[in-house]
Amino acid sequence: MPTAEKIAAVEDLVEVMSKSQGIYLTDFTGLDVPTFTELRQKLRAEQVSYRVVKNRLALRAAKEAGIEGLEGMFGGPTGLVSSETDPMAPVRVLADFAKDNNDLPVIKVGYLDGQVYLEERLQALAKLPPREVLLGQVVGMIQAPISGLVSCLNGILQNLVLVLSAVAEKKGEGGSEDAPTENS
Repeated sequence: MPTAEKIAAVEDLVEVMSKSQGIYLTDFTGLDVPTFTELRQKLRAEQVSYRVVKNRLALRAAKEAGIEGLEGMFGGPTGLVSSETDPMAPVRVLADFAKDNNDLPVIKVGYLDGQVYLEERLQALAKLPPREVLLGQVVGMIQAPISGLVSCLNGILQNLVLVLSAVAEKKGEGGSEDAPTENS
């Protein structure tokens, strides 16, 4: 029979999972307390939460939140890493941290937009630049053809002005030779 404490824990996890843009499950075996504290500080700096969860309760919460595909991933020590703002921030921080700490913690699985991401796909996600950089690249790609067109049109207009200026100058010179003078 579930206790009130377990019911509250499941409800809290359902809320966290429902609000999260990205959810990642990690195995933190092998991390000592100071290293684990450092990891949490780095995650907190990116507005990412890390919770150590009981597997049975987290699995129940995932089902209640409508998250499918994580059933086999709740085994051993499990940390739930989630972000309400940037779905890619957790995997970037975890991957960077693991590089410096003997590949710990291990990311078991990621869940984004109804998709389950395992090993290789998680590594690809970790290599993606932050959202702001991606948006800047998109704007640059959109802006490049437009600025090229503006430069091209500007060059055409400059050439037209130079030609008209040369014609006007030539007519100005020719006009003074053909004009009658007072001495003639």
